[in-house]
Amino acid sequence: MNMIPKHLEQEAVLYLDGVSVSFDGFKAINNLSLIIKPGELRAIIGPNGAGKTTMMDLITGKTRPDEGTLVFNNKIDLTKHDEADIANLGIGRKFQKPTVIESLTVWENLELALVGGRSVFKSLFHRLSTEQNDKLQSNLELIRLEEARDKLAGDLSHGQKQWLEIGMLILCEPELLLVDEPAAGMTDDETMRTAELLKEINKERSVVVVEHDMEFIRQLDTTVTVLHEGRVLAEGTLDQVQKNQEVIDVYLGR
Repeated sequence: MNMIPKHLEQEAVLYLDGVSVSFDGFKAINNLSLIIKPGELRAIIGPNGAGKTTMMDLITGKTRPDEGTLVFNNKIDLTKHDEADIANLGIGRKFQKPTVIESLTVWENLELALVGGRSVFKSLFHRLSTEQNDKLQSNLELIRLEEARDKLAGDLSHGQKQWLEIGMLILCEPELLLVDEPAAGMTDDETMRTAELLKEINKERSVVVVEHDMEFIRQLDTTVTVLHEGRVLAEGTLDQVQKNQEVIDVYLGR
């Protein structure tokens, strides 16, 4: 059953309508409405306190809305599922700080993500099928860590750890990938490569990126949504939103 109203009906991997949530009287999300189409790459920007992280928490089930509609793939009511359910339904989330296992190699981290559900010990002694091995190798090439395959994750640069974690998430085959400030703390070269990686990933799945780095957003070359005080302030290309007077007043002009 399609849960999106007829007058707005269109294919949507993510549909938010009239979503609000308050914490101790502060409205972190205020009547937020947003549509992400299948296969879309969307950038979300906004000043601190705009509601970006809370929005991600709502989508992934970490936080419950006080009111409003959150629908995944036109028919799944996200408000009726918890975090684990939502991850299994096909929404992957990449937090700002990498959460790789630093005492394992790059390959072992990927292997663990692929054969998840076992203990670390059992996973590492699980014999991979040819298909699984090929999948890991392909993933390793995608995240450009072939030469670091046998390197401990703890010895990777900050950017490489981010790519490894993105690779681990992709192995879980999410339909929608939420990425929180991937460029934070990266070198210019790592930032450029991360934008290229996300555009490559977007060829097969929908991607929503929350970011502060305007140069990184420009490299993504995609639709930008500006949040302010828990609602959508503006939407369009980066050039369009940078020229929007309201955006200049509340964010870019600071």
